[in-house]
Amino acid sequence: MNRPTSRLLPDPLPIEPLGQPPDAAIRLPGSKSITNRALLTSALATGASVLRGVLVADDTLAMIDCLRSLGVTIEIAIEKGERDPAVAAGTPGPPTGSIPLPEARVKGTGGRWPVPTAQLDARQSGTTARFLLAAMALGDGPYLIDGDEQLRARPMGDLIGAMRELGVAIKELGTPGSLPVEVHGGLAAGHHRTITIPGDVSSQFLSGLLLSAPCYPNGIVVSVEGRLVSLPYVEMTMAVMKAFGAAVEQSGPRIEVEPTGYNGTMFAIEPDASAASYFFAAAAICGGRIRIDGLGSASHQGDVAFTDILEAMGAAVERAPDAIEVRGTGELHGVSVDLVDLSDTAPTLAVVASFADSPTEVRGIGFIRKKETDRIRAVVTELQRCGVNALELDDGFRIEPGPIRPTVVQTYDDHRMAMSFAVMGLRSPGIAISNPGCVAKTFPQFFEVLESLRR
Repeated sequence: MNRPTSRLLPDPLPIEPLGQPPDAAIRLPGSKSITNRALLTSALATGASVLRGVLVADDTLAMIDCLRSLGVTIEIAIEKGERDPAVAAGTPGPPTGSIPLPEARVKGTGGRWPVPTAQLDARQSGTTARFLLAAMALGDGPYLIDGDEQLRARPMGDLIGAMRELGVAIKELGTPGSLPVEVHGGLAAGHHRTITIPGDVSSQFLSGLLLSAPCYPNGIVVSVEGRLVSLPYVEMTMAVMKAFGAAVEQSGPRIEVEPTGYNGTMFAIEPDASAASYFFAAAAICGGRIRIDGLGSASHQGDVAFTDILEAMGAAVERAPDAIEVRGTGELHGVSVDLVDLSDTAPTLAVVASFADSPTEVRGIGFIRKKETDRIRAVVTELQRCGVNALELDDGFRIEPGPIRPTVVQTYDDHRMAMSFAVMGLRSPGIAISNPGCVAKTFPQFFEVLESLRR
């Protein structure tokens, strides 16, 4: 499948301030995190599944292509000549039911890959690499998984160690603890069932193990050492697993998964809460009103809690089961917050904090130094380039609000840097975004949707 395309964007891309406060109801693409979890569970299920509202972006296409290489049959609406789902899902305006949502139809494999050997390219997708590394134990192998240089620099060591503890033979072909790796053979019927994994590096390691565990011969019992970062993502993982029939129970730091396998089902994917943070932030700093339809108070996505922080800073928030609305009040106050459970919103909060009337301090996010880029250093560097007094801390940053000067913001090939600093340009003149096309990783139509706020 080809990667999603967008209109040709100049580089750098200038962001013009809004002429008036936004007043919009927006439909956003499906959650990347839920999409990749649902793609894997449906691929491992017995029977067919229909995934409604899947995200079509670079990270999810990486998962789809890898699953196809493992022998999974996946059909996407765009391949049938229907309206481009990336465009449809990113179109603001009418209620959800009036816009065709992209569907994935997946023929499950019953918990074992039909292809005995494969080479997988995870591109820049951490979820694809980490989820599939654990899943490669469900076949004969050898299975090789690799990715772009950016992904090769991200840690895999704790997950590799956990897989070896289960009895899986893994060969590291590059830098130890990193991609590429090759998995030889699967799990024996009497494989070790109980493992321990650190919780302070990436919740994706734990999610990867849990997602495949219902198909392991003995299931799995995982004990998490220390504080688990991004806990809502693990809770999201368990919710998706249960939707496909898995038996998973958590008791404190211990999570037990029975070897039930998965059952095919119809599954709806809600809009992406991380993507919503940029538009909620736009309302807060520009004094307007933005509602995200389909993303409500019952969401399993931890990043909806970003609206709690905006509310604490002075924005008005209205929550319903199927929608959330943020309204800028003209007042923004600094806060001191621990973002360990919603770290993807840290760059967005940094931009909002630049317009507050007092300092903001963010802590608990030291692990985001090992994301697509060092997001602490990158955020502080670009804020300073914009004239904002920002200070890098070991596990976060401190921001002293001040006048913002015209700047070309460097994005470090990181989609979240591009999207968060683009929001700054909606209020401050002279902001331009370098390498804007990097948003294709999770939100190909981001700049089109951002532009729609002018209507």
